[in-house]
Amino acid sequence: MTKGVKICLAVVSAVFAVSLVLSIRFLTATERDPSKEDVWVEIEQDKKVLYRLNLADEPDRTFRITGSDGGWNEITISRGRICVSDADCPDHTCVKNGWLRYDYLPIICLPHKLVVRFCEGGGSE
Repeated sequence: MTKGVKICLAVVSAVFAVSLVLSIRFLTATERDPSKEDVWVEIEQDKKVLYRLNLADEPDRTFRITGSDGGWNEITISRGRICVSDADCPDHTCVKNGWLRYDYLPIICLPHKLVVRFCEGGGSE
């Protein structure tokens, strides 16, 4: 290998290593910790907030949200976490998302126009 190829390889490796470290740091820095107090979520459908919940105060439960088209999503709250546990939409992408963890990655069900996301505290059910 020539000197130019070695330098190029070293630069590419360094850029890759730095981007990998920054990506991991970004992903882990914004993950919400359900064990901390006052973790608020909003459940919105058709651009209307249906629920604003403090997961620290919510009992473990499962409830169903039915849309105007008759479609439904089951929401599960357990140990300070929330997820869409079942739905009658065709692709089940909202169910496959699992537990809500990140500020920038809400749970979305496009067929039923449902969004579950973290929000700032305050408000009532």
